[in-house]
Amino acid sequence: MSGRPTGAPTPIVVVGPTASGKSDLALDLAEEFGGEVVNADAMQQYRGMDIGTAKLPFAQRRGIAHHQLDVLDVTETATVARYQRAAIADVEAIRDRGATPVIVGGSMMYIQALVDEWALPPTDAGVRAKHEERLAEVGPAELHRRLAEVDPAAAQTIGSTDGRRIVRALEVVELTGRPFAASQPQIGDPRWGAVIVGVDRDTDLLDQRIAARTDQMFATGLVAEVERLLGHGLREGQTAIRAIGYAQVVAHLDGDHDLDRARELTFVGTRRYVRRQRSWFRRDPRVRWFDGGDGSLAARAAEHYRMVTGR
Repeated sequence: MSGRPTGAPTPIVVVGPTASGKSDLALDLAEEFGGEVVNADAMQQYRGMDIGTAKLPFAQRRGIAHHQLDVLDVTETATVARYQRAAIADVEAIRDRGATPVIVGGSMMYIQALVDEWALPPTDAGVRAKHEERLAEVGPAELHRRLAEVDPAAAQTIGSTDGRRIVRALEVVELTGRPFAASQPQIGDPRWGAVIVGVDRDTDLLDQRIAARTDQMFATGLVAEVERLLGHGLREGQTAIRAIGYAQVVAHLDGDHDLDRARELTFVGTRRYVRRQRSWFRRDPRVRWFDGGDGSLAARAAEHYRMVTGR
């Protein structure tokens, strides 16, 4: 991998769990270093998925250019491979303009694909459909047992309820003939010499922020947003309809549970996702962690960036 460049600005990557304060820090850093923001949240790529993804409204972006927001229709499938190609092009164009790319998001594989030299494993719609059909027939626990037979190491790292990742692991094993882990990126020097900072908070305080955000989403029109997106083909999509909050509201509209239950399941699903984010990002030794509740967060993160880059 290439080391830190001497000419074009070095990217800043802001990672961490949902509701930790990443977006505000990214804006502060973009203002401080003359930057443009590159989104690394998978679901914020979708047009119309605004309330449930906590997408920053245009008026609150401080006049800073944002990339990889609103680039997909809800009927389209969000893939790491598409994002990797598009976001790399965005980052390099930003650097060519002499601006600082500020990459921000909590989608773990999106971040990894962007900052590491990750040759993504192949995909095959037919193979994936076969395993998805099997998932629908027997459920994730049974399919997980199948994964344990063909790739025990993958089964140890993928939860028995995570049907999507189980299917992907089985697809990769079938297509490559190698364990799923063999296709995963190896942590080394980040692409472009990027500086990675992490934002987190005390678990109890973060839970409070997640609860408040969930309540606000439902209070400010999440159900109406989902109803509108259903009219634009949300059910036909493979990835958008699985987003936390959207899946729970669709189930509510289908009569599976009441609105309070949809809100509760959204909160629980977000907390579960936060645990996965923490597990993923905390094992990366390149991340310099900061407390999202620290009033001097932006100044401290900027100081770290200057220390590493000499800017």
